Amino acid sequence: MEGEVLRDDQWARIEPFVPGGRKGKRGPRSNGRLFVDALLWMARSGGRWRDLPERFGPYQTAKRRYYRWIERGVLDRLFEAVAAEPDLEWVMLDATVIRAHAQAAGAPQKKGGQDAQALGRSRGGFGTKIHVCVDALGLPVRMMLGPGQQNDMAPACDLIDGVAAEYVLADKAYDASRLNQKIIEQGGDPVVPPRRNRKRLHAYDAALYKERNRVERFFSRIKHFRRIATRYDKLASTFMGFVTLAAIMLWLK
Repeated sequence: MEGEVLRDDQWARIEPFVPGGRKGKRGPRSNGRLFVDALLWMARSGGRWRDLPERFGPYQTAKRRYYRWIERGVLDRLFEAVAAEPDLEWVMLDATVIRAHAQAAGAPQKKGGQDAQALGRSRGGFGTKIHVCVDALGLPVRMMLGPGQQNDMAPACDLIDGVAAEYVLADKAYDASRLNQKIIEQGGDPVVPPRRNRKRLHAYDAALYKERNRVERFFSRIKHFRRIATRYDKLASTFMGFVTLAAIMLWLK
């Protein structure tokens, strides 16, 4: 069951930030630890809500509570709590495309349709792109979603906004003057190989650039969660909830 349920030490770190669980006249109002374990089962297995094992309680209750957590930003607050002290000696930027299952299509028009739900078509087909900034240990600092065809550079400046890293590592897709300027303005040094079409090829620290593989390892680790490796959720917010949960587990590991 390792990785499918929380260990005691992991639960102790997030318990103060988990809503509910206060005792009423009939005992605890909810079991927060059991609910988080249910979310981990969903994320690891990639199963449907109705397939949730009975030991986690009624799946309808878990599903409703998950949607409430998304609306209230509970998982975002949990992530901020566990990721409060990243190693900012250097950070790395990258993105990966997640293939979307056919059932991910068809978001309600009142929600903006699939165009507003980070879904689009790229060479790899129908999917979503996860953009991420990870610290020197390969742990996530900031994450964003975009449609599958989105350029890697599009959210890059937002990913590092306010992140005071000494160095920022990224591949050639991130070689843009506006990003380099923002890194320098924040007191860091860009470690980004120049594109071939640049008139002036700038120098970069090739030895330090080798550390960029840590962000690739990050993507490999979160794709162990099957509900992330393939997107089934119609709404970007509910899919991002599972991405955030996986990020939390990496910090708790």
